[in-house]
Amino acid sequence: MVSLATGQNGGVRHTGGIIYAGFGAMLLAVVASGCADPVESDAIVPRGDEPGIADYQQGLARLTDQQYRNAIWDVFGTEIAIPTNLDPVDEAGGFESVGASLSSVSAVGVERFESAAFQISQQILASTPIRSDVFECEPLDSDDPGACRERIFSRIGRLLWRRPLQAGELSRINMVADEAISTLNDEDAGLEFGLSILMMAPQFLYRDESGVDGQLDAHQLASKLSFFLWNSIPDTALDTAADDGSLLNAEVLKQQVIRMTEDPKAKAGVDAFFLDLLDLDLLDDMSKDPLVYKHMSSDLPAAAREETLAVISDIVLEKNDDYRTVFTTQETWVDRRLAAIYDIAAPNMEGFGWAYLDKSGGRRGLLGHASILALNAHAVSSSVTLRGIFVREKILCHDIPGPPANVSTSIPEASEDLPTMRERVAQHLEDPACASCHEMTDLIGLGLENFDGIARWRSSENGHQIDPTGSLDGVDFSNAWKLGAVLGAHPDIGPCLTQNLYAHAQHRVPIFEERDILEWHSKGFEEAGFRVLELMRDIALSDGFRLGEQEEGGDSVR
Repeated sequence: MVSLATGQNGGVRHTGGIIYAGFGAMLLAVVASGCADPVESDAIVPRGDEPGIADYQQGLARLTDQQYRNAIWDVFGTEIAIPTNLDPVDEAGGFESVGASLSSVSAVGVERFESAAFQISQQILASTPIRSDVFECEPLDSDDPGACRERIFSRIGRLLWRRPLQAGELSRINMVADEAISTLNDEDAGLEFGLSILMMAPQFLYRDESGVDGQLDAHQLASKLSFFLWNSIPDTALDTAADDGSLLNAEVLKQQVIRMTEDPKAKAGVDAFFLDLLDLDLLDDMSKDPLVYKHMSSDLPAAAREETLAVISDIVLEKNDDYRTVFTTQETWVDRRLAAIYDIAAPNMEGFGWAYLDKSGGRRGLLGHASILALNAHAVSSSVTLRGIFVREKILCHDIPGPPANVSTSIPEASEDLPTMRERVAQHLEDPACASCHEMTDLIGLGLENFDGIARWRSSENGHQIDPTGSLDGVDFSNAWKLGAVLGAHPDIGPCLTQNLYAHAQHRVPIFEERDILEWHSKGFEEAGFRVLELMRDIALSDGFRLGEQEEGGDSVR
C-alpha cells in the first residue's frame, strides 16, 4: 500500500486567496486509507504455445506527467489548465515508463499534487459547462445534497481510480466534504475538497498492478490496457467490461484490444512509446549556439518533435506498414521552419503538411530528421559518437561500454592537419583504449556528417569535402541515404523494437529469464510484416501482460 508523505505545510494550505486550515492531516489520512495492406485480425492470435513467464516483482507504477494530464482531460475536458510543475518521474532502463514503476512521490511532490488538485477542482466548480457535463446533479438544487455529492464522488472517483469506490472510501470522502462545508459555510467547498481528495489519492496517482493470486483482476487489466494503448484511463466500454468481469474472457479481451488499437486514441499510445524511446522530450531543453547555428530558433524543437511523431504515426497507424519503412521513407511532415532547414519547398504557408524528400537532397527517414540529428549533437558541433550511440542503443539494443577511467573521450579540435571530423576521429581511434568502443559508434555517425548540429545539409567542413562513407556491422554504406537502407535491413531491428515495446508495456526492464518470450514476440512481429500495431496487440493479449506480482525477481536482459 502506498501512502504520500506530508509536506512541511501539510496542516495549512492557501488556495484561491482563502486559508484552509485544519484539513491537511485529514486529507492525507483519507488519501492513504485505500489502496502495406493491413494484417487480418487473426494475425494477433498467439502462434502456438506461449513460453512460460519467469517470476518478477510487479505492483505499483506512478502516472507519468502526460498520463496525469490525459486522465484529467478525459474526465473533465481539455479546457482544464493543469500545472506543469508536477513531481517528475525519473527515467530508468532508458524509459520514463520503466522509471514510473520505481518512482515515489517526494515531499515537495505531495505539495505540488495537492496544489494541482485544488486548482483543477476550482476550475471545474467555476465553469458552468464543465459542471453540467461531469456532475450528475447539483447539491444545492437537490432534496438531499449529501446523496447528490456522493453520486458525484462515486462517478468521478470510478473514472479517476479506474475501479468502483468502496463504501468506506466514499464515506471518508463525504466526511471531509461535510467538514469543509461546516467550517467554510460553503456548499461548493464540499465538492472542492472531495474532488481534490480523488485527485490526490494514490489510487489515482499510481497504477496498481499487483494482481490477485498472480493475475491482474479485471479493473487492473483494463487500466493496464488503456495506459499501454491510449496512455490514459479506460473509456466507458472498457470500464463496463471490467465491471462485469467479461474482460477476463479471452474473446472479449481480444475484441477490446482490436477496438482500442483501431480507435483514434491509439495515436496517443504510439506517440508515448516513441517519444519515450527516442528521448524526444529532451528537445524542450536542447541548447544550440546561435552564433554557430543561425537557423536555430525557439520553435524548432517543437516542430522537430511533431515531424518525427507524425511520420511514425502515419507508418504505424494510418498505413499499418512495415516499421522498417521509418528508416527509408521519403515522405515527411514539415512546416516552413523545417522546410527551410531541409532546403525544400514548404507544403503550406502556415502550419504543417506532407512533403517529399528527393534523393538529390541526400535526406530520408528517421536519421534525416532534425529531432534525431540535433538531439544527438553538441551545442556547437555535430557528433559522430552520439549519433552512433543512438543507432546502437535505441534502434539495435546494443550495449556500448562506458569509457575506461582516466581516458580522455574528447576528439581533437579541428586544425589545418585535421580539418574534417573523419580525420579527427581517425586520430582518436589510434588510441587502443578508445578504438574498441568508438569503432562501434563512429563508423555509423560518420555517415551522418553531411548534417550539421541542427540537421542542415553541408557538403564540406572547414573548406574540405566531407566523406560520409561508413560501416554498420560489416555492411558498408556510401552516405546517409544508404545508411537508412542498411539500418532498416539489420537483423536486430525487430528484436530490439520488441524488447523496447515490451519494457514500455510492462513498465519494467525484462529479466533474463524472459528471453524466450521476447523471442516469441519478436518472431510474431516478423511474421506480421514488422507491423507495430500487430506487435502491440500481440503483447496486450499475451499471458505475460495479464500477470500480477510474482514471487521472485531476476537479472535484467540488458
